[in-house]
Amino acid sequence: MRTVHVIQGEYKVSDDPEIVLTTILGSCVSMCLSDPVMRVGGMNHFLLPEGDNEPAMGERYGLMAMELLVNGLLKIGARKDRMEAKLFGGAILNANLARIGDANAAFAKKFLSAEGITCRSSSLGGNQARRIRYVPTTGAAQQMMLADHSDPVQPVARPKAPPPSDDIELF
Repeated sequence: MRTVHVIQGEYKVSDDPEIVLTTILGSCVSMCLSDPVMRVGGMNHFLLPEGDNEPAMGERYGLMAMELLVNGLLKIGARKDRMEAKLFGGAILNANLARIGDANAAFAKKFLSAEGITCRSSSLGGNQARRIRYVPTTGAAQQMMLADHSDPVQPVARPKAPPPSDDIELF
């Protein structure tokens, strides 16, 4: 199997049974989408549900990310009426920040409903980041929860410097 990583603002589609798509999510959301009849699928990774219409940033927003993924699958033979989705992400990693994860998750669910695409499963919310592995040709997905970010980071002790010496070593 060959691993292809999907980073923020990207999407990938494939009909290659040797491809596994991966990503790491915090407050971002990924939709994994497949057509089980054609055995094609893909994944996106978006940062915010919506934003300005700046073309260079479009893929970072939910609507553009969703449209690119759906259209990418249609181009390689998928049919929208057979598409099945799995949603991941939308965590709240810092309680002091805006609830971006909640907004991303709500947007993704609303998009699927509006487009008539079935959501087969989802893992949204919480306070942990996730690592996702997705096989686009089978629709199989794996999720691994990463370390809980609510625990404070422990500082690492600095090593002590050796005591000063008058000795000279030649080599």
